[in-house]
Amino acid sequence: MPLGARIEDDPFVLLLSDRPSERSALARAIGHVITCLTAEIGEALPGGEDARLAVIDLDAAGLATASSILDQGPWRSVPRLVLARSGSRPVRLPAASRVLPAAAPRETVLAGIFAMIEAATRDVRARGRKLHEQGAAATSIVADLFDSAALGARIDPAAIEQGTEIVLAAVSEAGIRTWLDIVWRHDAGVYQHTLSVAGYAAAFGAVLGLNGPDQGRLARAALLHDIGKSRIPAEILNKPGRLSPEEWRLMCRHPVIGADLLAAQGDIEPAVIAVVRHHHERIDGMGYPDRLAGPAISDLTRLTAICDVFSALTERRAYRKPLAPREALAAMEAERGHLDPALLRAFAPVAEQGA
Repeated sequence: MPLGARIEDDPFVLLLSDRPSERSALARAIGHVITCLTAEIGEALPGGEDARLAVIDLDAAGLATASSILDQGPWRSVPRLVLARSGSRPVRLPAASRVLPAAAPRETVLAGIFAMIEAATRDVRARGRKLHEQGAAATSIVADLFDSAALGARIDPAAIEQGTEIVLAAVSEAGIRTWLDIVWRHDAGVYQHTLSVAGYAAAFGAVLGLNGPDQGRLARAALLHDIGKSRIPAEILNKPGRLSPEEWRLMCRHPVIGADLLAAQGDIEPAVIAVVRHHHERIDGMGYPDRLAGPAISDLTRLTAICDVFSALTERRAYRKPLAPREALAAMEAERGHLDPALLRAFAPVAEQGA
């Protein structure tokens, strides 16, 4: 990659070094191609979502510490170039990483860095294209599901499964923040909310360590939770102001409508149907439609309800501005009796990932 060819968007390389003169020289050279952020062990690191490469030029203890830090969150999938010193122990590295001797000529080190930046950029762009395709496919699937429900046609279980798999794969590979960015590029109203909730459900299941089938069930329930809105008039769904009492009564019927149409098919899991019917219940029994309380509300429903409320609060609506993730989480915590407090605390890392 020629030095004058700056990379598009806002990517960067992280340079961790305890050798000031070498750090300065490498940072200047890298900066001709891509933003280079430097840090020492003990300093706060930027988020790794836009990182293309981490260059680690540290002694043995520093390398071990840096590796443990970079093995968390988005950084764990960022390629690393380790400038190994004598006495350094081997560390586990992400795919496409390399190790060079710290004593290698600077030209050799820079050649390795530039080659890795170029490879990482190609990979990021390819993953970006794939993610856009996944977002478009998921939006199309959800639109078809809602259209089928609106027309009284059978909802295809294979399409439900395909949509669920797309969301799980995309969130696992790219993270919830990137998934939300893709989803909200599609001007698709209720479908955007559906895919946002499903994305949060996928991320929540991963944070909780759910096994594959349980994580799939949670994402599937989230994908279908608002299917009853397919039978609610668009002028009510999209109304920019407050709903009238009659409109609100009709809106409150969507959980029952959705659960009934899924139950009539005979091939949807009862646990998923329960989520569709009960995702607006409250722990204190003041929700709808059945005023369930406490243990009568399933864990799957409680998890989905948290994702639903958080997504709604952080989405831009015609009648209000979105809340920041921390503001939304604080508002949810302040609403006593609504959501499961223990699960809400467990959701906090997901909220941070979505920021």
